[in-house]
Order: sequence, then C-alpha cells, then structure tokens
Amino acid sequence: MSSAIETSGLVKTYGTVRALDGLDLEVEEGKVHGFLGPNGAGKTTTIRILTGLLKPDQGVARIFGRDVTSGSGVRTNVGYMPELPSFPAHLTGRELLNIYGQLYGLGKSERESQADELLDLVGLENSGDRRIGGYSKGMQQRLGVAQSLLGDPDLVIMDEPTAGLDPEGRAEVREVVKQIGEEGETVFLSSHLLEEVEKVCTHVTIIHRGRGVVSGSVGEISRRVSEREEIVVEVDELGEKIINSVEKIPQVRGVNADGNELTVLTDIGTDIRREVSRTVFQAGGIIIGMREKKKSLEDVFLELTRGKGRKNERG
Repeated sequence: MSSAIETSGLVKTYGTVRALDGLDLEVEEGKVHGFLGPNGAGKTTTIRILTGLLKPDQGVARIFGRDVTSGSGVRTNVGYMPELPSFPAHLTGRELLNIYGQLYGLGKSERESQADELLDLVGLENSGDRRIGGYSKGMQQRLGVAQSLLGDPDLVIMDEPTAGLDPEGRAEVREVVKQIGEEGETVFLSSHLLEEVEKVCTHVTIIHRGRGVVSGSVGEISRRVSEREEIVVEVDELGEKIINSVEKIPQVRGVNADGNELTVLTDIGTDIRREVSRTVFQAGGIIIGMREKKKSLEDVFLELTRGKGRKNERG
C-alpha cells in the first residue's frame, strides 16, 4: 500500500532544544494513524512541518510522494485541524464553512452542498445557523473537523482534536473521526491521550524526545514490545501452595498474586491454560474464572518510554 505521509531524518531545533531528532515516519493511505507521545515530544512540530508552517533544519517530509517544501500544490489535498481551533464568534457555523470554502476555491453551489453534508456529518445540522460564540467547546471542535474536510481532502491532519474537552465532548469528536476513517479517508491524528488513540486509531506511531520509538498496528506493537503473554486466573482461595505449584510449570516465566487473582506470564504463542487449570486443581484450588490479559496502549507506551518491570519474572 502507498504512503500518505513519509518523513526521513527529520530534524528541527529551537535554540538549544532539539524538538525533532531524526524522525522517520510512515503513514499508509486509508488508515486512521495515531501520533502518540507526551507533551513536548515533537508532535506539533512535525505537524507544522507537514502543513508547511515550518521548514525542517534537516531531513525530508513527503505527502503522497511530494516534498512538502516544494510548493507544488502538495497541500491542496490535505485538510488540517489545528489544536484548539479558534473561530470568529460573530459568524455562524455555515458562514465560516462558506468563507473557508471560498479560500479553497470552491464554487458557490459546491460550498453550499458541502456545508450541508459536513454539518450533518459532525452533528451540527441543527446548529449551522447559530453564531459560533454560542457553541460549546465540543461543538467548536466538531466545527473544526468539518472545516478540515472541506474540499474532500485525501489526507486529514488533526492536532489534538479532543484537547480541552470533557468526556462527552471527547466522545462526540471520537465518533466523527471513526466515521471519517470508515469512509476511507487517511487520518493522521496527534494526541497525548492514550485512551483516545486506542479507541479511534488502527495504527500508531509513538514518538519520544523527537524520535519515533515504534510504529505499526496497536496489536503489532503490543506483540513487539513484550515476549510475554499473561493469563489471569481467579481462584476461590489463593494460597502459597497454589502459587508455588504454578511457578513450577516449565513454560511459566513469572507469577504475580493480587487478592484471589494470579497473573501468570508465559512466552508468546504458548497456551498453557489446561496445564494451569490442572495444577491449580491438584494444589487444592477451585478456579472461578480464567482470561487472557490484553496489553493496553498505555502498557506499551510505558514500556517503551520508561521501562516497566514485573514481580517475580524469570527468563
């Protein structure tokens, strides 16, 4: 599959601070790709380079194969939603989209039809003729999404689209982003909120201190980060005999007891649930439940950027 975004060796320095330190990035077409990292990791700097607002000190950034510094109309098929968009309070939502549509070179009938479609898409079909000054933060963010979709761009770049919103507002914007992705658009979404990226993105790049740490689907990254799988066993009464017996299973690499739950670590691709069940029974325990524990994006992020140890792990 071809790439919507590619960067190679991207460097940007502000005084003595190196915001980007040789960033390599690839975003495939048709994906909702999360760009994840803590505040100050270099996410916004990257987006400003991609949108032509900044020039890199070193390296190359391409959108659909064209250098973003070439000035050859590379950004005409790119929609951009900045972090915390600010719109004139005296305009209505429909008037704002009309003005942006004129800037994008859309004809009158096309501006009107797209405004209707986009207001409906973001759930503002009944608020398009209200002044923006009366919009909630969530409504303004959704209007920002609508503005970024004018002209039917092939790539939509969003910088922290849920920033500053309450849980209800974040959920509203998430649903819109999901719908955009389902319609086949490429979305590049920057965020420092692990939960948001995990809920809307199919792929993710984690950036830390200006460098890409890892990139791929969320599932792929989880598998690459850890060579261990986890099984959580809930026992009616968890005692030392059960713990010690499970630890002696050859494929077990570590155990961690918490209340009446026993987390068992084993190598990737090793299914030892039957062996664990038999061992617990033979040690006098009764299993109430057993499940595989899936690694969350937060687990992955912490392991990649800080390191994360486990109790009693061996091997």
